[in-house]
Amino acid sequence: MQIAANVLVGLVAAFHVYAMVLEMFLWERKPGRNLSGYDADMARATAPLAANQGLYNGFLAAGLIWGLIVADPTGFRVQIFFLICAVVAGVYGAATSNPRILFAQALPGAIALAAVVVAG
Repeated sequence: MQIAANVLVGLVAAFHVYAMVLEMFLWERKPGRNLSGYDADMARATAPLAANQGLYNGFLAAGLIWGLIVADPTGFRVQIFFLICAVVAGVYGAATSNPRILFAQALPGAIALAAVVVAG
């Protein structure tokens, strides 16, 4: 079960790295505009906000990766903390921005969180 939990945490971390890159570096390009649905002018106007959001995704990814590489009990606790953060951010994003965020961020985070708790 520990291997499955680690794989799930790694997948959640990978998602947050992807979101960071998309929001910080590709927001005004086709991948970012496809995600947001913004035209070039709106993407340019919102790029600083997206970059800030991407930075937070990067912090989540860094924390999850840290939790995977540091020894227990610290690794377990770090994973729990950052997975809770990812779930809360996903629920908030779904409520305030786009309901798809619930399924893209909060649900995978919650599944990984459950796996870490069961494996722990």
